[in-house]
Amino acid sequence: MADKSPFVVSPDWLQERLGQPGLSILDASWYLPAQNRDAKAEYDAAHIPGAIFFDHEEMSDPDSSLPHTLLKPEAFAAAVSSMGITNDDTIVVYDGPGMATSPRVWWMFRTFGAKNVLILDGGLDNWKYAGRPVTAEVTKIAPSAFVPNFDAAKVASFAEMREIVESKSRQIADARSAGRFKGVDPEPRAGLRSGHMPGARNVPSSILADKGYLKDINGLRKVLNDAGVDLSRPVVTSCGSGITAAVITLALESVGHKDNILYDGSWTEWGGNKDTPVVTGEA
Repeated sequence: MADKSPFVVSPDWLQERLGQPGLSILDASWYLPAQNRDAKAEYDAAHIPGAIFFDHEEMSDPDSSLPHTLLKPEAFAAAVSSMGITNDDTIVVYDGPGMATSPRVWWMFRTFGAKNVLILDGGLDNWKYAGRPVTAEVTKIAPSAFVPNFDAAKVASFAEMREIVESKSRQIADARSAGRFKGVDPEPRAGLRSGHMPGARNVPSSILADKGYLKDINGLRKVLNDAGVDLSRPVVTSCGSGITAAVITLALESVGHKDNILYDGSWTEWGGNKDTPVVTGEA
């Protein structure tokens, strides 16, 4: 069997451990309006037994004008503590289609100091398709104390991103679709220019997984290499609003690449700014 990422767990692995102490399961599904799926309604109707709903909107900084900006460490800790999660828990995150929005939550928890964060390979859609257990029962939560240990160096600010583009100190890996990256497809958010940052490489998040299952180590390495990402050099990941950028981060970490950061403002910030350099066409 080909080597899989150390950060994903199989459906068998999770099913065998349902109900065990110290296991926290999070449904981190989130959808764009065009997808016509209501993540919370789907969770209420059927979720993995013991799972807690992770609301990306509620878990975003309310003081930011940008979508999905990281919460302040104290606010994140308070919210996560109310979910009954501690730093020492084994945290397993899943989303509907698999490898779409769950890597963002995996990255968030790791950035805030959680020690053991994993992603369910294949997502909930494959879990349900295989006839594995789901429930509509409300998950009982005992409040806990999550202590944040925020690694600010893992997050790129707008000022840092400007410097990276200018100095080329890091490679830029953009997780948006090829059409959006090239500037031939419109952005889903109004008011944004089309295209990409100068020097960026396109690594569409969708090609890092197959039917919701993350590609094996060799497959991930090939996708990154084919996109022109030099795995011996530092990388910053980006996307539309900071969510699918984490799929590239997951791929990088899975192949052993450690010097990577994520641009939280992503294209919503860069493409929405009037004086940032934007190019179209191929990288």
